[in-house]
Amino acid sequence: MSGRPLRVCLDARLAEGVAGGIQQFVMGLASGLSRLRDGDEEYLFLSHPEGRGWLTPHLSGPCRALDVATGPASPSASARWLGAGMSWVKERLVETPLGRVVPVRIPSSDGTAERSGADLVHLTLQAGFRTPLPTIYQPYDLQHVHLPQFFTPWVRRWRDETYARLAAEASSVVVMSSWVRDDVVRHLHLAPEKVRVIPWGPITQEYPEPSAEELARTRQQLRIPETFALYPAQTFPHKNHLALLEAVDLARRRGVSIHVVCSGKQTEHYPAIARRLAALGLGGQVSFVGYVSPVELQCLYRLARFLVFPSLFEGGGMPVFEAFSARTPVACSNVTGVPQQAGNAALLFDLRDRSAIADAMIRLWNDEALRAELVRRGEERVSRFTWDRTARTYRALYRLTAGRLLTAEDRALLEAPPET
Repeated sequence: MSGRPLRVCLDARLAEGVAGGIQQFVMGLASGLSRLRDGDEEYLFLSHPEGRGWLTPHLSGPCRALDVATGPASPSASARWLGAGMSWVKERLVETPLGRVVPVRIPSSDGTAERSGADLVHLTLQAGFRTPLPTIYQPYDLQHVHLPQFFTPWVRRWRDETYARLAAEASSVVVMSSWVRDDVVRHLHLAPEKVRVIPWGPITQEYPEPSAEELARTRQQLRIPETFALYPAQTFPHKNHLALLEAVDLARRRGVSIHVVCSGKQTEHYPAIARRLAALGLGGQVSFVGYVSPVELQCLYRLARFLVFPSLFEGGGMPVFEAFSARTPVACSNVTGVPQQAGNAALLFDLRDRSAIADAMIRLWNDEALRAELVRRGEERVSRFTWDRTARTYRALYRLTAGRLLTAEDRALLEAPPET
């Protein structure tokens, strides 16, 4: 065992707003690790100096930024290409004959992590990179396997090969729910003991509580009605905004006018949503407000009557926990990892039945007693999931991976059965 501090390098080479869920995870983990002052670990977050404004406020104590090197061989170039440049790839490469034969290459480290003296690397991005250091890999989910229609053939092949290679080379693979663990074990052909479940807390716990002035300003600036349901999600096809619009229309035809506010980055799928919105005549009833700041998101949760979450696929739908934390009732889909996450604290609906989605929304819109009961259950449910616990569990895994001495708390955290 080494006498010097354990040094962990975490891949945080993300542009703000490109990958919402991953960005939230990195922010939450950075916040949790920054508060751990009872160990001798150091955490280096590999990031671009010009693009880490979203990360810097969450780094303190044992956490600091590590500038990524520049140049054509740098993994930073690959990360930016795979994030902001994926639309270019879709348009110009994947649908051509070349796209069917182009090799899938995983970039090698440019040496930044190794020169830092890191003992291991936490690959928090699915793209990842190869390094001689021990790695912990985080694939999040295998949506492309279950919903292939939302991905081009080349992107499916890239995901298949990249995830499989990085998972095979990693010391451990980490996911946030047992549903994803079973899926990853099955499709990536991994030994079950190699895949660990470490749930997250809601990232909104790390944001400041909004003031009355901020609540009023958000309502005014985003033109939020007095009463509304909230759906915070980028407009990817699997987020299922089209079904939500149909359910709102169905509720209206039943005499219940439900206003829905949809926040989140508007993707290339948004024009199809906008066309359906116009065709149904719901422009005055469903608002798309785009990307919002952390403060504005906090305000939206607190102003909303309830959260509606009709996603087709989630390894773990963090808005569910965020709503629980904000004392906002939840109606959500009954697919993939969402039911495990919600427990008995949400009103579940069958995504195959638009009428069921409308029924759930109407119930929460009208039933104050039900909303109050779900708030109580949600608070109890989310109280068990904090970034402090998440960070301590990751620290235990880092120590295990590096061959460091484990404390009794470390062993208990690593041996605890997953709650999601």
